[in-house]
Amino acid sequence: MDYLKQLLLRSKTLVIFKGLHKNKVFTSFIRAAGACINGGKQEAAEEYCNFISLLYQHTDDLTELMMKLVLEDENLFILKKGEGLPTAGVLEDCLANELQTLQELSQIPCAELTARLDLDVFLPAYKTHKVDFSQVYAQRVHRINEFGYGIYSRYHVFVMADGSIRPVEYPDPIKLSQLSNYQAEREQVIKNTLALLSGKPANNVLLYGDCGTGKSSTVKAIANEYAGKGLRLIELKKKQLHEIPSIVETVSKNPLKFIIFIDDLSFTEDDNDFAALKAILEGSVSSTASNLAIYATSNRRHLVRETFSARQGDEIHFKDTVQELLSLSDRFGLTVIFQRPDKQTFLNVVSDIAKQYELEMPREELFQQAEAYALSRGGRSPRVAKQFVEYLKGCGDNA
Repeated sequence: MDYLKQLLLRSKTLVIFKGLHKNKVFTSFIRAAGACINGGKQEAAEEYCNFISLLYQHTDDLTELMMKLVLEDENLFILKKGEGLPTAGVLEDCLANELQTLQELSQIPCAELTARLDLDVFLPAYKTHKVDFSQVYAQRVHRINEFGYGIYSRYHVFVMADGSIRPVEYPDPIKLSQLSNYQAEREQVIKNTLALLSGKPANNVLLYGDCGTGKSSTVKAIANEYAGKGLRLIELKKKQLHEIPSIVETVSKNPLKFIIFIDDLSFTEDDNDFAALKAILEGSVSSTASNLAIYATSNRRHLVRETFSARQGDEIHFKDTVQELLSLSDRFGLTVIFQRPDKQTFLNVVSDIAKQYELEMPREELFQQAEAYALSRGGRSPRVAKQFVEYLKGCGDNA
């Protein structure tokens, strides 16, 4: 049997990597190769060019794309490895055979296909290169707690949508090195995150303080900083707190570490989500998933908005109820306070951000304008400092 025909037949018997047949580029390549072997020249040329069009959207190297698909595939073998279950025996043999098949497919030379068409027209080319799929895959499995698998190997920030964990293609790229001042506050959150990553007990964290002081930016920057160490972030809206048990069930056996991030958290007195979060913080999450922690931000020290009218109800033990409402924030193991900066701290932040933006302006003039800008925006904060520098940069005041 023709070598390519045999190779294509082997591609259709995949078991572990059966999911690759759902990928448009992979299936287009198999169709194109089959058409070049068996089909008419015009049909084969069309299939070939359709494949190239899809390939070029990612890369011009077939081997590179195929290796990426293999490493990111969520299959029965990698799931067992992620849970620490045994895989020896026939499953390992099957894996070795399929990796060899995919390696050979990925290294079919472009000329091998186009020569069979024998057409006097231009046909776009693709590249291949030598790589040992088995060796690379073994290295990935060995470091599965850093790279993960499936969507968790391609992305590191997620949201909940329609009851499912969905990746964020373009998350906020903020880095810790871009955040000015508040080093002591951020260090507490970083230490807790490193404990989570190392498998040690980690606290749920509440970051509270004035608006614009960098609470949310701190969490996002930490997620970016430690993505390569196996950290993933799932952002929830307050009305999605009921999704947490589902998230725990989904990721509890995953070798990666997860932060469930809830931004701008607060409740009304009769909010049903209050009870959900209270139960979660009392241990239902930590006892179920040691690879997960909740990080929340709030502008309120007491997360439940309390009104004077609520104190005038007819409940006999209303003081107990009020105390329960006000103590929700105490259920977080770690509370970090981000206070509004004083004048000197604000100007330090302005100076640091101006350097990042390569803004050239006399220091005295920069600070004078910054103070005036903060006054017009209702007060000083790192957010106001960044807005001020971006305003100057956009106006071209540094020219």
